Amino acid sequence: MNFRIVKDKLIANVMLILSISSVSFVFLIGIGLYLRAAPLFEEHTLLSLFRGSNWAPSKNQFGFYPFIMGTLSVTLIAIVVALPLCLLTAIYLTEYAKPGIRKVMLPLMNILAGIPPVIYGVWGIFFVVPIVREYIAPQFMEYSSGYTVLTGGVVLAVMIFPILVSIVSEVLSTIPKELKDASLSLGATKWETIKKVVVKRARPGIVAAMVLAVSRAFGETIAVLMVCGNVPVAPTSVFDGGYPLPALIANNFGEMMSIPLYDSALMFAALLLFVIIFLFNLISRIILNRIEHKYSS
Repeated sequence: MNFRIVKDKLIANVMLILSISSVSFVFLIGIGLYLRAAPLFEEHTLLSLFRGSNWAPSKNQFGFYPFIMGTLSVTLIAIVVALPLCLLTAIYLTEYAKPGIRKVMLPLMNILAGIPPVIYGVWGIFFVVPIVREYIAPQFMEYSSGYTVLTGGVVLAVMIFPILVSIVSEVLSTIPKELKDASLSLGATKWETIKKVVVKRARPGIVAAMVLAVSRAFGETIAVLMVCGNVPVAPTSVFDGGYPLPALIANNFGEMMSIPLYDSALMFAALLLFVIIFLFNLISRIILNRIEHKYSS
């Protein structure tokens, strides 16, 4: 009996150590990036790095404002485009679609999620860019190359679409049938039941799915790099080119390392992206906890 107790405690302690080790990797990554970016802080203040708009490493000018705004713009457009479509698709698959359609659609979503990002980038170049350049942009301005933050947002929306649909579908399918039956028995229509009961009940799961999708959107590199134009200027409209932080790192890492502080500047870009994703997940977790507490009470 004593041996079983000792073995149980040993396994519990080993699992605790492994869990702490897994979480500590997050902080180790942050510390490593900070140490590599530290030389940049000796000559530039954080305020000047955040507010600066000029990117000229050869002149010791490292303004990250255009890259921050490019990242936020592309990600915001992707969420605005993807979230309503994904929510409606998930509602259709769980509430309206026949079993045969669900059996076909959900595996297709998984296949879509497994397509390499470079394929999405090529698709964006040959299909989304011409549509934006020839049909959408002329309605609002005289000329656009098509390589814009709007194009990047659309491509990114298609990339996170399968993740959102799969997770939201699973969340909606967990809503107890008794709740829906009770709403229908009180005279509510099917759509009213979905809107007032199903979606409200599933709101924590929908928020969690959105957090996961946005976290991937923030870090996506290749596809966005191929269609955003990579212009180091803060976009003022959806038809301007952008330069997200992941594209900056991917485009320039390993190049021109003879320039002083260039390596540190790119490490600071990685640290900045790391902090943005960390803060976004932290704030989202707080909001999600409040939503869960509200519905559990």
